[in-house]
Amino acid sequence: MTESSTTPAGTPAGKAGSTAPAPGSPATARRGPVVAALMLGMGLAAIDGTIVSTAVPQIVGDLGGLAVFSWLFSGYLLAVTVTLPVYGKLSDTFGRKPVLVAGVVLFLIGSLLCAAAWSMASLIAFRIVQGLGGGALQGTIQTIAADLYPLKERPRIQARLSSVWAASSVAGPAVGGLLAGYADWRWIFLINLPIGLVALWLITRHLVEPKRTAPREKPRIDWAGALAVFATGALLITALVQGGVAWPWLSAPSLGLLAGAAVLGALTVVIERRAAEPIIPGWVWRRRTIAAVNLSLGALGLLMVAPTVFLPTYAQSVLGLGPIAAGFVLSTWTLSWPITAALSNRVYNRIGFRLTAVLGISGALLLLLAFPFLPFPGEPWQPALLMLLLGGTLGLFQLPLIVGVQSTVPYEERGTTTASVLFCRQVGQSVGAALFGAVANGVLAARLGGGSDLDTLARALDDPASLTAETMDHLRRAVEAAVDYVYLGAAGAAALALLALLTLAPRRFPVLKEAAGDDRGEEER
Repeated sequence: MTESSTTPAGTPAGKAGSTAPAPGSPATARRGPVVAALMLGMGLAAIDGTIVSTAVPQIVGDLGGLAVFSWLFSGYLLAVTVTLPVYGKLSDTFGRKPVLVAGVVLFLIGSLLCAAAWSMASLIAFRIVQGLGGGALQGTIQTIAADLYPLKERPRIQARLSSVWAASSVAGPAVGGLLAGYADWRWIFLINLPIGLVALWLITRHLVEPKRTAPREKPRIDWAGALAVFATGALLITALVQGGVAWPWLSAPSLGLLAGAAVLGALTVVIERRAAEPIIPGWVWRRRTIAAVNLSLGALGLLMVAPTVFLPTYAQSVLGLGPIAAGFVLSTWTLSWPITAALSNRVYNRIGFRLTAVLGISGALLLLLAFPFLPFPGEPWQPALLMLLLGGTLGLFQLPLIVGVQSTVPYEERGTTTASVLFCRQVGQSVGAALFGAVANGVLAARLGGGSDLDTLARALDDPASLTAETMDHLRRAVEAAVDYVYLGAAGAAALALLALLTLAPRRFPVLKEAAGDDRGEEER
């Protein structure tokens, strides 16, 4: 992949996009600049998902558009999610480098346009442009990381990327608040430019892909499939993100969007079955290993909503912490996750990818079930400790699955495979936000009467002087109960992931041997 990296063996002659190995090339020299570029790109994609949150008051005060500001987040998430499968296929067809370069350029153009936005509508549109580039960053970076390193070294690079992703996501609100408060909200987008330009320079200068044999036929892009995937994802994500927020779940907009997504989803299946080079090939669901990892990471996205979305509210509304202290309670899992991820190879080399992931998700299931048993109101160290342990278990769960599934496919299928599992995780997060939001608001309505929702109560609890001690205690207990049920739902998602691994995943993943010759064998791990 770089001038110095090793690559899997070549593909059968005549297949589009096949690669030839580079025998004798050193395995470690000069990968550093490429890794630095990957980490910068990953940080950009992650931080822009959260950096806007604390700058919303300044943005709305300047541009207006309070009724639609949530689309600053939804638009970015939607664009990232629906483009993941497309970029995965394109990176397999045309190579990782052109896709990543195009993604960085598009992301930077979107950032510059966001900084120049003159209205809320224009800012939302430019955030979508940012997301179109962010989708290329997320999927292609993970794929290149697998290309750069042999199997035994992949946990280290994936752990670094996980650390950057977690730290950037947690730091985003703080950075956004500082820039909006002491400079101008437009700087939260302008700050991307120097970082992105450095990453772009490192990529163009140091990332060298293996030579690709010329295909017998010119590769054909499945434009109909790409459009169908875009449209289906757009309707589904819009329904999930805006349902229960912009309109009731059983209203005409929600039902219409969900019905439209179902129809377009069926149409997408028909189009992809007929396409010569489908964007989402059927084998990503026919192969047991990939299908199991797709479902497992979809469940992971679902359960991650509980801590990332609802724990800060719990920490502030129930424990009475400030925003910074509440952020620390959440951030403890970013300490343990990359550590166990980096060490996971010592486990899966002994017992295999599947069993390592089973151990990780089983531990996560127990910890999620333990959350409702925390005392009321409790001490901040108690949920912080649970989060520290939860991060450790999820590090043992996610990374072995990603490394394992990437190792079961050749170079020319790795981009599609990586994009598939990341797409499922993103969809899981969208479903989780909608589902658990409905659960929390349902619990609050049952305890406090109709019209109560988590956001309204959180704002009320921010001003304790206006409430009696009895009312304050009653509201805090209601919020605690709502979050407890959310964590039980997250435990259910962990159980679904465990079920997928136990019933669908093979006992040993069929890992491809990394040989320098043309013949490629398999080993089980």
